[in-house]
Amino acid sequence: MSPASRLPLRHDSGLGIERLWSRRAFLGLGLGVGAAATLALASCTSSAAWVNPDSAAVRDRERQRGGNGKTTAVTLTAASASLDLAGTTAQTFAYGAVPAPIIRLGAGDTLKATVRNQLPVETSVHWHGLALRNDMDGVPPVTQQPIAAGGTFNYEFIAPDPGTYWFHPHVGAQLDSGLYGALIIEDPTEPLSYDDEWVIVLDDWLDGVTATPEQILAELSRGMSDMGGMDDMFMRMGNTLMGATSDLLGGDAGDVYYPHYLINGKPAADPAQFTGTPGGRVRIRLINAGGDTAFRIAIGGHRLTVTHTDGFPVEPVEVDSVLLGMGERYDLLVTLGDGAFPLVAQAEGKRERAFAVVRTGGGGAPASDVKVTELDSDQVGTAAILTATTGVALDAKAADREITLTLTGSMADYDWGINGQRFDPTQPLRDAQAVRAGERVRLRLVNETEMWHPFHLHGHTYQHSDGGPRKDTSIILPKQTLTIDFDADNPGQWAAHCHNIYHAETGMMTVIGYQT
Repeated sequence: MSPASRLPLRHDSGLGIERLWSRRAFLGLGLGVGAAATLALASCTSSAAWVNPDSAAVRDRERQRGGNGKTTAVTLTAASASLDLAGTTAQTFAYGAVPAPIIRLGAGDTLKATVRNQLPVETSVHWHGLALRNDMDGVPPVTQQPIAAGGTFNYEFIAPDPGTYWFHPHVGAQLDSGLYGALIIEDPTEPLSYDDEWVIVLDDWLDGVTATPEQILAELSRGMSDMGGMDDMFMRMGNTLMGATSDLLGGDAGDVYYPHYLINGKPAADPAQFTGTPGGRVRIRLINAGGDTAFRIAIGGHRLTVTHTDGFPVEPVEVDSVLLGMGERYDLLVTLGDGAFPLVAQAEGKRERAFAVVRTGGGGAPASDVKVTELDSDQVGTAAILTATTGVALDAKAADREITLTLTGSMADYDWGINGQRFDPTQPLRDAQAVRAGERVRLRLVNETEMWHPFHLHGHTYQHSDGGPRKDTSIILPKQTLTIDFDADNPGQWAAHCHNIYHAETGMMTVIGYQT
């Protein structure tokens, strides 16, 4: 990396390390006079063919949503922060706390979010899972200019669908810092009956402890070909893992070493706690905000009923545990017993766990390494066993357009891509996939790699084939194909990518763009 591409962003206490600009952030800056040139490139490439984020079609679609006239106003200040990890102080970036305070509003409400960037680098906010207006999606260089250091951006949009969502940056590897929070859209006609609610944000943590996300990205980008022949051995090599495998994930579970796994910003040594009453019915909203880790979640001595995934209801299914890839959300109902119980979020394949305590009565808290037999059960909640409820299932209809997205690349060269091409932020529409408003679109997601990928489509909720769940983020196992359908009813230019932040940042991303 040339001296011009290495800028001191912050020094981590005790580490003596500088934050590096990510490949995407630096390339965007390198276009010349500010980020406006980057956005202009996204807008002008095939300008006669593509519906641009600032177009009349996008504004018209927002007017069609109507809304209910209610407004929720929030301010998010992205700034340097300290996080206490049971005595270890980590310097990071955050929206005031890790995770940020929960944002709540009702379906049909308008969210007005003022984002103040007090970081030494540019940033943005992506509202993960929402079918919102395209120019508010927070994806430089596709939908907006990045928010410059010291700058402010006002997001304003109608929240169309109830459910469990979240927000995070879409610049570089910032997602793997403390910049994230839950976004809960309440259903004004909520059909579920429950006594209490617990929002759980899961995270894998290294920022300010062993490295920064930018350092991890730089290290991985050099490739891991010199570690060949070691895949059958579980071992840490610096900031990477070798031999972290999971049958549920079809093999390689992840490649980044994290010293901590968190539940609502707390490590196992200082666990998060939920206090309820015996027999109380609790709605748990699970969000995986991790960068490289799938989590399998269980509560000792309890069964879990899956009611929603990625915000949309499913036919209820009772399981012992639930598996979440990065970016996924699951809503669960659980009836609590009497006592103190462990909630464990196993870092799938990585031999570590996040831990919290559920308490409804007296007695000592369980140890963080307590055995939870539910994690040994084969009754695991995944999308494969879920069915969309009648009210949210897509109408039966033949596809007007079929698109195949083949996930390509390897750990050896760290050349992740889609259809053999690595996303180029200086030409974001170079390999864009075209759709037209009103079409039923079928996506064939073909994973040719040796690793699982959590695929995320912006601006839409799709349905898995054969009556599966409505989702926006789905696990695609190695050498497997997932077929999904969505209705092209939200014009603009939409990112589609792997939600492993290091895969996305090194190229596993494309754009699905509406044509005029």
